[in-house]
Amino acid sequence: MGLREQIVERLRDDLLSGRLSEGERLVEQDLVDRFGVSRTPVREAIAQLSHEGLLEALPHRSVRVAPTPPDTIRELILPIRATLESFALSAIFDTLTEEDFCHWDEILARLEAACRRGDWAETVNCDIAFHRSIIRRTGQKDLEAIWSAIVIRVRSHFWKSHREYQDLLDLYREHKRIVDVFRQGDKQAAIDVLVGSMA
Repeated sequence: MGLREQIVERLRDDLLSGRLSEGERLVEQDLVDRFGVSRTPVREAIAQLSHEGLLEALPHRSVRVAPTPPDTIRELILPIRATLESFALSAIFDTLTEEDFCHWDEILARLEAACRRGDWAETVNCDIAFHRSIIRRTGQKDLEAIWSAIVIRVRSHFWKSHREYQDLLDLYREHKRIVDVFRQGDKQAAIDVLVGSMA
């Protein structure tokens, strides 16, 4: 990826994990210092994220994190996310390899450790990394761009849903079960368990 794409992806991860909170102000010079780059790729990244509605421009070359949409919009978006992920899983299912399962096992290991530590931000990171990996595995950049834009707009859903677990390890167990069903080789069962996890 080019510098702009790298910065966009890093900032997206910060938005999704909650490291950047709603309304938080970002200063261009701070981002230049953080990423160790010139102003141009930072400005390009800010422009892209602003165009996507994730950042809002402020005076003096700063922006702030855009507010999350109201519940009515989230209710519309969540089924679209399920449709995108089920489409992606259906497209890749017959070509899954042991490398895919090793990658998911690594995410599960990180997720389990984060659950045991009570590290909410990292559980969100792992949760999103798992679902993103399904989308990314298709190799369709447009599909990933659409998915990312949707998921960022429901980022608060991840935080809220994670905090509803009485035992945070249940989040890990849920994702482990998804991967276990994937391993069984039944495509429809795999799609059903994936979509069911988003309810």
